[in-house]
Amino acid sequence: MTTDLDPRRLLIFREVARLGSLSAAATALGWTQPAVGQHMQRLERDVGIPLMLRSVRGITLTEAGTALLAHADALSARLTVAEAELQAFASMELGTLSLAAFPSGAATLVPPALAKLQSRAPALEVRLTEAEPPEARALVAAGDADLALVFEHAPRSGAPRPRPATQQRGAVEEGDLLLLPLLEDPLLAVLPAGHRLAGRARPIALGDLAGERWVAGCPRCEENLLVTTEAAGFVPDVRHRTDDYVVAQRLVAEGLAVTLLPGLALLAAPGKGVAVQAVRTSPKRQVFVLLRAEMMQSAAVVATAEALRTVADRTAKRLVSLS
Repeated sequence: MTTDLDPRRLLIFREVARLGSLSAAATALGWTQPAVGQHMQRLERDVGIPLMLRSVRGITLTEAGTALLAHADALSARLTVAEAELQAFASMELGTLSLAAFPSGAATLVPPALAKLQSRAPALEVRLTEAEPPEARALVAAGDADLALVFEHAPRSGAPRPRPATQQRGAVEEGDLLLLPLLEDPLLAVLPAGHRLAGRARPIALGDLAGERWVAGCPRCEENLLVTTEAAGFVPDVRHRTDDYVVAQRLVAEGLAVTLLPGLALLAAPGKGVAVQAVRTSPKRQVFVLLRAEMMQSAAVVATAEALRTVADRTAKRLVSLS
């Protein structure tokens, strides 16, 4: 007797046993009676013993057939449970979703997006990890995060870096990853409230800050600051370095330095004693949702990306008011 039972034949056998005849099972399954009969013959050959006795009145299970029917019933029940559980995942009634996000995005875009998602799928468990873009990208690539909120500094021209576009609402491909554009986050000059350039109605020239002391941020942010100021014709005198936007603004408020901060950071932690000025060359960073392409099949991931997009559209209008 072989133990290599075909689960599909077990389910067909269950229908035959439940309905009492090959013809009734064929009608229920939408098959022909010969096809059902062939499957039953093959099942009996596989197990090596008779499972049913056939007569003009239908079929009668043998003792072995009765024993096998209990297992077929258990298989059908497990499949029913599995189908219901998968449907719950598809409808976001179950499941866990992991999201990585850079700090200012985590403070401004993520909370209202997750609140929106919670109202739609209250049973979905979302776990947030704060991570800078390189770390967030690594988490997504490794499958340790389902999606991430990331940013890239725009080239000097302000034009997005060219990539092949997909058909998914402006998404762009990077190998196995997708980038879904959300918004442009302007980099704004943050000056002491009494600074000579504070309160200007028009954007200021970055070169006008060439002689100032500066606060720089994370290594990638400082690198972008150096590129941006080089384009403006000077090298900044960086006196302080901090990833904390509150600390950076306190240093500025005390007249110790000036800095460039992204609009999202200023929305997340508006400082006192500082003036915010738009810059004529309009430096900015571009904010994306990053995910693996196959995750577009996940209802929870798509719903999270859509919630982030909705919040980003609203936030973009607030960013305009800062400059």
